[in-house]
Amino acid sequence: MFGKKSDLMLFFAWIVACVATLGSLFLSEYLGYEPCKLCWFQRILMYPLTLLLGVAYFRGDTGIRIYILPLSVIGGLISAYHVTIQRIAAARAAATPSTSCGRVSCETDYLNWFGFVTIPMLALIAFILIIAAMIVISRQERRRW
Repeated sequence: MFGKKSDLMLFFAWIVACVATLGSLFLSEYLGYEPCKLCWFQRILMYPLTLLLGVAYFRGDTGIRIYILPLSVIGGLISAYHVTIQRIAAARAAATPSTSCGRVSCETDYLNWFGFVTIPMLALIAFILIIAAMIVISRQERRRW
């Protein structure tokens, strides 16, 4: 099934999206971590990637990258902003009015592995890995032509 590098990259991106989706569901549904508003936006952009990349992989459709890239870039930007307001005090002070999002503040830090790995950081890494896979596929497709 992995005849080409593009197929492998589609599979990789699909697995990353699945792990991110299942991870977020585990954190909220099993551990009871209530997502903030920015986390919801990240989920809205990640969850469809699981379905789209899965279908694309099984169909061998590398053209899906034109739909995956915008979702991933926007999700990555939201994740980067979320990481910034969690980690940088000056950004947090400047963003406070816009980040009071209901019952859970966007600055809430449920998870902190090694002093820097947070839930938004994990989402950012997932979006970056998916973007990288789509870029590799784009380059492979260009070489074909």
